[in-house]
Amino acid sequence: MGMSDAVPEPSQEVAVDPEHDPAAPAPLNVPRTPTGDAEVDARLERLGDADHLATDGHMEVYEDVHRGLRDALTALDARPGPPAPSPSYDQRAPSPSYGTRS
Repeated sequence: MGMSDAVPEPSQEVAVDPEHDPAAPAPLNVPRTPTGDAEVDARLERLGDADHLATDGHMEVYEDVHRGLRDALTALDARPGPPAPSPSYDQRAPSPSYGTRS
């Protein structure tokens, strides 16, 4: 058996994955850091849906996420805040005798 018999000839054909389509949507794998707010985090996770859509489908996802985030911010503005601090002293003008010394 000669040397050329033991080494297989390299194939001239390049193996092509029939499943791979370079024009197909590909995930961007952009990390989404949790914010700690479940509603906001759910909206941000929805952005991942765009990874599997053709470009013309991205707008619907982005608009949906934007609408949800805007609603979440509006809800924060509508929440009652802490009560205003009550005055700890009488805010009326001082009496005339207060400013004079004898």
